[in-house]
Amino acid sequence: MKKQAFLFLLALGASSAWAQQATVSGPDNQLKVDVSVDGGTPFYSITYKGKTMLEKSPLGFVSNVGDFSRGMTYTGQKTRSIEESYTLDRIKRSNVDYQANELTVTLQNADKNPIDITFRVSNNDVAFRYEMPRYGETGSIVIESETTGFDFPSYTTTFLCPQSDPMIGWKRTKPSYEEEYTPDAPLTQRSQYGHGFTFPGLFRIGNDGWVLVSETGVDSKYCASHLSDADTEGRFTIAFPMPEENNGNGSATAGLALPGTTPWRTITVGDNLKPIVETTVPWDVVEPRFTSEHTYKYGKGTWSWIVWQDASINYEDQVRFIDLASAMGFQYVLIDNWWDTNIGHERMEKLVEYAHSKKVDVFLWYSSSGYWNDIVQGPTNRMDNPIPRKQEMKWMKKIGVKGIKVDFFGGDKQETMRLYEAILSDADDYGLMVIFHGCTLPRGWERMYPNYVGSEAVLASENLVFQQHFDDMEAFNACLHPFIRNTVGCMEFGGTFLNKRYNRTNDGGSIRKTTDIFQLATAVLFQNPIQNFAITPNNLTDAPQLALDFLKEVPTTWNETVFLDGYPGKYVVLARRCGDRWYIAGINARKEPLKLELNLPMCQKGDKVSYYSDTKDRAPQLKDMEIKKPEKVKVEIQPEGGIILVK
Repeated sequence: MKKQAFLFLLALGASSAWAQQATVSGPDNQLKVDVSVDGGTPFYSITYKGKTMLEKSPLGFVSNVGDFSRGMTYTGQKTRSIEESYTLDRIKRSNVDYQANELTVTLQNADKNPIDITFRVSNNDVAFRYEMPRYGETGSIVIESETTGFDFPSYTTTFLCPQSDPMIGWKRTKPSYEEEYTPDAPLTQRSQYGHGFTFPGLFRIGNDGWVLVSETGVDSKYCASHLSDADTEGRFTIAFPMPEENNGNGSATAGLALPGTTPWRTITVGDNLKPIVETTVPWDVVEPRFTSEHTYKYGKGTWSWIVWQDASINYEDQVRFIDLASAMGFQYVLIDNWWDTNIGHERMEKLVEYAHSKKVDVFLWYSSSGYWNDIVQGPTNRMDNPIPRKQEMKWMKKIGVKGIKVDFFGGDKQETMRLYEAILSDADDYGLMVIFHGCTLPRGWERMYPNYVGSEAVLASENLVFQQHFDDMEAFNACLHPFIRNTVGCMEFGGTFLNKRYNRTNDGGSIRKTTDIFQLATAVLFQNPIQNFAITPNNLTDAPQLALDFLKEVPTTWNETVFLDGYPGKYVVLARRCGDRWYIAGINARKEPLKLELNLPMCQKGDKVSYYSDTKDRAPQLKDMEIKKPEKVKVEIQPEGGIILVK
């Protein structure tokens, strides 16, 4: 009798254990997520092709409604299949077919309050979020912290960018996602400032594969998050903004109405880097926040500030850059800070009229605010308040301005996310596109907001002008972005320099270390629908004609992107298609020539391609090449140089 009772209890325990877990796989069954509750704590883990990508990692959060991180019980689950197609003209591919399997697990905390955790799993991507119902009379919730974790195997190395101290840097405007990456760092290496790391984060799981972690769908209803430092076991958790961000203005927690959902956390997995570079998960799981009556035109622009700096923000110099844009067939000119005092609103109307006579449209720079940093560059105190913001936008619409570049945000709080969304919404009312600078990472915004056209959120081109160190590191950093920052969202880098030196007369300042072909290759490698190139009027006579001709023709939007070869920080080769034309671009960050044998499935035997490369003495050259074996195309990339094949 005792033996039978023991066997019954053993079977009951096994049944209870079974009821406390669930599994969901991608359509091809290679990517698998296991969800379980152990000792009242919810966990998930991820395997790919039978190999562990994430070990048992915690789920849950603590809120003013209750603790949903412990004392949890498993109460149910439901599944469904997702097949969706959408078009989007501002990301790495224009037509996306998204297939995934969805698992929604219902858990209940010690107070009997439920939450759902929804996982969507495609062949190489996992996205998950928390979904909360209304709790009786309680119609709102403040999420004070998340226990959401990412527990990597001990042999993992990292490619991460540290989250900076708040209220440091230029005029106390950080954090702005502009710190330096450390490649292949030990899993538990502490961040530079002790505040963890910005999204996205790239992880190499030894010889088993790669994982990219980020988030998407952040809008006015939540704060933006980042990764904590790893604990001694290699576990990262979701970290909220620091209270000191934005000069202490706004809450560092997240508040939302009920029923409500958190943003999606995304995990892209592969046994090589191809799924990482080609992922579309930031846009797959979000939906448009509003539709637009306007049709926005993307393209290339000039901007004087990047090389000629503040002194160039005057009427006469802007005429020169309008003329440069016209001569190059570019669609835009970006007029940067100080225009309100150096040119003024009245003369700006005449300048915009002149630009239109040259078939060039105008973007204008604005500061995001005036009350959470020390910025003096104007215009200030226009974009942070709806009354002056709409007045300014109404004026811009009247004179025919097509877009704005808004700078110096300095924080990830929910208050700041509300400002991003408000600027985008109001700007669309007046037919204005929006670029963000000195800002956070875009999180699915290309699909969420129809007039969003790019964010900096990277150690971008201005740093090449400011310090020689960044020129010395340019090739290394450029070989990171296609694998990390630019793979999850538009990157308004503002590069492609043809000056050898970074000053007005091309004879002083920082020294460019990379070749002309390297610079041209980044026009393909760095994806953003509005590309404000760093060329200057003197380049019309002192730059190679092949470089000018290439920039006149290279597109800024793409129908398809294919990863071909590379390693973060060392080299990268991508192919992008616009219409029926392919651009295959590669750069080399190493100090010795790189010989590669590329497999080019977009080519056929006998195809003729234009081949841009560097000679051994770093001079640019353009030759015709015939493709003899598409699966074995031999190329050589010079140190800090590049190649481009155009088919």
